[in-house]
Amino acid sequence: MQTNSETTISNYISMEKKQKLDEELEGKVALVTGGTKGIGKAIADRLTQSGARVIITARNNALQPAEGQHFIAGDLANADDTVRVAEQIHQQFGVIDILINNLGANLAPAGGFGVLTDAHWEQAFQVNLLSSVRLDRSFLPGMIARKSGVIIHISSTSGMFPLWETTMAYSSAKAALNAYSKALASEVSPQGVRVITVSPGLNKTGAMSNFLEGLAASAGVSIEEMTQKLLERVGGVPLGRMAEPSETAELVNFLVSPRASYITGANYAIDGGNFPVV
Repeated sequence: MQTNSETTISNYISMEKKQKLDEELEGKVALVTGGTKGIGKAIADRLTQSGARVIITARNNALQPAEGQHFIAGDLANADDTVRVAEQIHQQFGVIDILINNLGANLAPAGGFGVLTDAHWEQAFQVNLLSSVRLDRSFLPGMIARKSGVIIHISSTSGMFPLWETTMAYSSAKAALNAYSKALASEVSPQGVRVITVSPGLNKTGAMSNFLEGLAASAGVSIEEMTQKLLERVGGVPLGRMAEPSETAELVNFLVSPRASYITGANYAIDGGNFPVV
């Protein structure tokens, strides 16, 4: 049984450890794309909590940025807009220490191969692959010059477990992102830059809600029924629920921290045990 003195010391040590963790990204500049909502916002808020100065980008500013965050509007699926955003960041902030390529979306219609046009495929790859490639091209040279930096590509378990009915183009683009991320890690890790992929499963985001609403309306069932059907279609989630965006953000925060200094080239699935292979 602890004495009052031992409890006080234990509490002090816990507070000291927490303070160190909250300051472990102090002095770092991080860029989070798609950072105004969902997983992107959760990541931006978590990195801010750890002391980073965070830049967030999106086509529209859905919310007022938190203290310590700076918003830049831009459509990163557009090459010219990406150049403009990158130039603005270089001018205002100089260097980027942490790049979170979170932008991604499943915008193609459901229905499989027959309903997908060239435009749908083009959009899927612009949003889910090429936006990351272009930003990496903009900020990697500075990281390599300093022999320091971390790039996280937010992919999806869909890239390894495609559903032909609903995610064919999206899954194909995410699979390409996975391969690109692994190749990039092999190239630049010897030069001091870590590159890691994070593949979330089902997350409770606004985008997921909209996705489920659309499927439910098409099938003529309730959102609750469609949610259950989706969970069954992906093989079930042993933890029995979707993830909170903050849980994915916690993994990302660890991976960009000094505590993960030996991790590069890996792809982390965070899916509640859903992915059906070893």
